[in-house]
Amino acid sequence: MRYLVAVFCDRIQAEEAYSRLQGSNFAMEDVSILGEGYTTTDEFGLKNPKEVAWRQVRLMATWLVPFGFGGGFVFNAITGLDTFPWAGVLGNQLMGGLLGAGSGLMGSFFIGGGPAMFFNNNDTPYRDRLDAGEYLVVVNGGESVVTQAARVLQALEPEVIEAG
Repeated sequence: MRYLVAVFCDRIQAEEAYSRLQGSNFAMEDVSILGEGYTTTDEFGLKNPKEVAWRQVRLMATWLVPFGFGGGFVFNAITGLDTFPWAGVLGNQLMGGLLGAGSGLMGSFFIGGGPAMFFNNNDTPYRDRLDAGEYLVVVNGGESVVTQAARVLQALEPEVIEAG
């Protein structure tokens, strides 16, 4: 299944594109308008990558932090390290557990996609366009449907037209 996304600067152009596609006998269940007053990105299935990454970090942390604590505690108990002499034997084991839990938290952040939440701002170009008040016309279908839709939409001179 392929798709075609056309970006229009205002609602009137997006509605005109939708009408032309409708007049060209496209299956209208495969054509959507995204923007204010129409389908939202969440309804359409465009997930915010920052929300997805944060959910993955939390999911990984629920498992890695307890296992990290247990691993750090057991490691200290087996090796008998006296890293913190002021804490005593049980205190060292608990500190080993806390350090292991911290390592589990770091692992869940870095492996779960945490850096992408802060450093990668180019994952949401369509979401950014919608936030700027523009409208997207999306056509789903096979190769021939996308090619025909591209010809119809090119005549309207969209800001961007992209097939995938």
